[in-house]
Amino acid sequence: MIQKRFFVSLLLLCIGFSAMGQKQKVWLDADTGNEVDDLYAIVRLVKEPLVELVGLSSAHFNNPDLNVFEKWNGYQTKGLNTVAESQRLNEQILKTLSRLDIPHPLGADRQIGRAWGQKEARPSPASEALITAVKKLPDGEKLDVLTLGALSNIASALILAPEILPKIKVYALGARYNPKTKVWDKDEFNIRNDLNAFNYMLNLNGLDFTIMPLEAARPLEFQREATFSQLNEKVEIENILKVRWQEHAIGDKARIMWDLALVEAYLKPELATIETVPTPPENSGSKVQVYTKIDERKLEEDFWQVLKK
Repeated sequence: MIQKRFFVSLLLLCIGFSAMGQKQKVWLDADTGNEVDDLYAIVRLVKEPLVELVGLSSAHFNNPDLNVFEKWNGYQTKGLNTVAESQRLNEQILKTLSRLDIPHPLGADRQIGRAWGQKEARPSPASEALITAVKKLPDGEKLDVLTLGALSNIASALILAPEILPKIKVYALGARYNPKTKVWDKDEFNIRNDLNAFNYMLNLNGLDFTIMPLEAARPLEFQREATFSQLNEKVEIENILKVRWQEHAIGDKARIMWDLALVEAYLKPELATIETVPTPPENSGSKVQVYTKIDERKLEEDFWQVLKK
């Protein structure tokens, strides 16, 4: 009976993620150096057999604290190149999983535009590679782009090549949205790191844009002791995940796995709820989709099942 249920679930996933036998192509953009959860999200997506990961780009996590404090999340801030740190970790993960065949270009080192606004693109190998990946798609196919940090890379790609807009779907972690009051709040870390990019994308009519606000991701919380008991130090990638927590959040008895929540909800759509809502009143786009609820228990179970395969 268990085998039968597993087969049915696998069949439904194949139907959901593929058309005419094609795997859905996915691009992941991650500010991996910022926290702990990015690494868990990347590993989960790389190990997913039902999608084709065609790119893993690095995102910056520049923020004002880097200018006024000596340390940030375990880093010495003096001389810290945030996108380079994200890039280093991306390459480490791919190498450990023997997946350096996945393109992994370096992203932009700062926001688009300037401090007072504007929408000047910030070209980088990541935005160039993303544009190329979209243009290579056969007619009728779209690229799903998942972003876990500032939206600088995907916004730059759209500014540089607006013709790719109909051929992408964007899933982003960031902002706050109250489904009861229908009120948006952009006062959030990822959005603060490139508010220009977020506003630019919210102003794009026709963009297929799905956002996971913090309220929806928050329930996916991993307990330190339970997590460490699951991670086998003799398995290199699992040891990397454990060491990351130890070095950057050792005092935390629990961690909200923000980025993993988006990746898991994307891969397991039956375990999440999405609503179509108006964009914030200051933006000119019409509608976006937002995650309003996830089944955090089943999503956590899925992560461990896939990791241990």
